[in-house]
Amino acid sequence: MGTGETKETAVYTHGHHESVLRSHRWRTAANSAAYLTGELRPGMSVLDVGCGPGTITADLAELVAPGGRVTAVDAARDVLEQAAEYVRQRGGGLADAVTFATADVHALDFPDDSFDVVHAHQVLQHVGDPVRALREMRRVCRPGGIVAARDADYAAMTWYPAEPGLDEWLGLYRRVARANGGEPDAGRRLLSWARAAGFTEVASSATAWCYATAEETAWWSSLWADRTTASVYASLATDAGHATPDDLGAIAGAWHRWAASPDAWFSVLNGEILARA
Repeated sequence: MGTGETKETAVYTHGHHESVLRSHRWRTAANSAAYLTGELRPGMSVLDVGCGPGTITADLAELVAPGGRVTAVDAARDVLEQAAEYVRQRGGGLADAVTFATADVHALDFPDDSFDVVHAHQVLQHVGDPVRALREMRRVCRPGGIVAARDADYAAMTWYPAEPGLDEWLGLYRRVARANGGEPDAGRRLLSWARAAGFTEVASSATAWCYATAEETAWWSSLWADRTTASVYASLATDAGHATPDDLGAIAGAWHRWAASPDAWFSVLNGEILARA
């Protein structure tokens, strides 16, 4: 059983600025966990690690209804309060089927073999020891159950048209994330991490988010421009000497220039694993 003691060694690079949560609230099981949804059945128990504002959590609860339960955990208490409110507002009895708690994925405070499915979306890229995290996820998953993880791979992100300022953004983000103890190119590493964690039956795949309409590219560029200048990420970048405020302002401007093109297109590659416990 986990000790409940905090073992986290990485800093969450994004923080929970409005521009970050704007992105997280867009996520659903359909656009972010389709690789997993076919495995879900009524009555299952699910642990949703790093649940954020709860949009995927609520979808998972609907997919295991009736009779299923979701335990949603996150390291940030304030975002858990937002998630709980979102689930209440969704209605349909979901509030009775979802439990929220603070947790550290390196030391989950649940008994062995507690859940049928353990799910983590965009989590392992931010933790200090992703292999240890996967071992913990495996420990609390029942034999024969599924540990599911999906993470972006920043180095594999691609866009058009070319914009030198976005090249600067990508290089800066990867430096800051690694300095904080994370691994921004996590997507390509999930299979390797799962094998190192002791899983022998792992299905690995990849899917992409693609932003190609004027509305999508305006939304995507705006949230990244705001995140670059006003979020925890911005403070981490300047405080550690990775960039100056002027550098960040220039990158934000590049995001807006890129989105102004009628040809603007951006793709985010996500690696995925379904690992049998």
